[in-house]
Amino acid sequence: MSWRQRYYGRLVSAENAVKLIKSGDRIVLGHACAEPQSLVHAMLDRAPVLRDVEIVHMLPANSSLYCEHQYRDSFRHNSLFAGHSTRRAVNEGAADYTPCYFYQVPQLFKDGTLPVDVALISVSPPDADGLVSLGISVDYTREAALNAKIVIAEVNPNMPNTGGKSYLSVDDIDLFVPTSAPLMEIAPPNTGEIEMSIGRYISTLIHDGDCLQIGFGSIPDAVLRYLTNRRDLGIHTEMLSDSIMPLVDCGVINGTRKNFMPGKIVANLALGTNKFYRWLDRHPMVEMYPVDFTNDPMVIARNDNMVTVNAAISVDLLGQVAADTIGPRQFSGVGGQVDFVRGAAFSRGGRNIIALPATASAGKISRIVCSLERGQAVTTNRHDVDYVATEYGLVRLKGLTLRQRSEALVNIAAPQFRDQLHRECRELYGWSAADEGDPVGDAYPLEAPVFLRERQRARN
Repeated sequence: MSWRQRYYGRLVSAENAVKLIKSGDRIVLGHACAEPQSLVHAMLDRAPVLRDVEIVHMLPANSSLYCEHQYRDSFRHNSLFAGHSTRRAVNEGAADYTPCYFYQVPQLFKDGTLPVDVALISVSPPDADGLVSLGISVDYTREAALNAKIVIAEVNPNMPNTGGKSYLSVDDIDLFVPTSAPLMEIAPPNTGEIEMSIGRYISTLIHDGDCLQIGFGSIPDAVLRYLTNRRDLGIHTEMLSDSIMPLVDCGVINGTRKNFMPGKIVANLALGTNKFYRWLDRHPMVEMYPVDFTNDPMVIARNDNMVTVNAAISVDLLGQVAADTIGPRQFSGVGGQVDFVRGAAFSRGGRNIIALPATASAGKISRIVCSLERGQAVTTNRHDVDYVATEYGLVRLKGLTLRQRSEALVNIAAPQFRDQLHRECRELYGWSAADEGDPVGDAYPLEAPVFLRERQRARN
């Protein structure tokens, strides 16, 4: 029997496909915008006959109705990365959160730590060899499918073929559900003056030939806008979005100087618009791989001059980064931040950058803080952080004493909070950088982003 006969013999409706789901099963959903929408809706329709079904995934891109009260006897969500539609349930105790570095998630499925009963995924139509592409979500989805007892796939002509190791065989999948629904989209972010200022500072650290990890969001988008005059940039990243298209199309991103996988844009998932998804389809530069490859710090480090940019919620005066909780409340997840921070640290010529606006709540709250809130988790520890950027400047923390770190970070906090931060630092630690007679609120020019080192040399 040919693969075509096997494929057509496995085509069923979503309603019939989800009848294979039983009470007590663990379901892993395709990630983010590759969540199979018709299968999830059909599963919700079976709620009256299901109990204690665990639904595992990372970033949600839809409404996550299975977290709503009316479904709580039937479904319980186990989040690996909370999002807008799941964090309320996590923080109310109606869903669970499992901390895990992104690159280690596939291992949970492989070694049986989280055995997978059913994988619900989205794929492209099969090619001439009977292979389907996982398209915009290879990440943990491929390993979930290869280790699940049952694999059910939406097959969608709108799913791009993204090359690399994005493929499964028709024989890896038990049932196919045809659909032509548009993939879920995430619109490009709004980028304002604050983000543009942060992006401008960060861009001073990016040189011709560097390899970038740059994700989705207003700050990464701003950084890329300042790179139009660079040459031969490469990409080895976790996530791709619309913002890379102009730089690829004009030749700024071409990967020619990459020493590892030259000429290739390497990633594990994509979030964006349907225009972007069409651009990705069979793009000769783009190759998607599982996250235990792309995010493995030792693989990342094989790229010389690796520059990583990651966001934070708060940074304290020791240099500790909180990026996934607000106080004790789960906001998101660790994702690949630590994976790439450490990968850049091992890279020859590598740099890691933590970026955040200086304030929140319309300027009422400082995001540079003396100490993290009670119960707030440290995402990236102070020993790993290299650079920190706000709209007020960019500082390098590597090699600085605690006192020097506090001075550097106070000087990129919003001016209205700097005196307060010095007072709190003195009260908590018994010292403050201001005790050395340094002025609070000095302006440091863009051309001197590592101002503290130069001042220190001048004193010596």
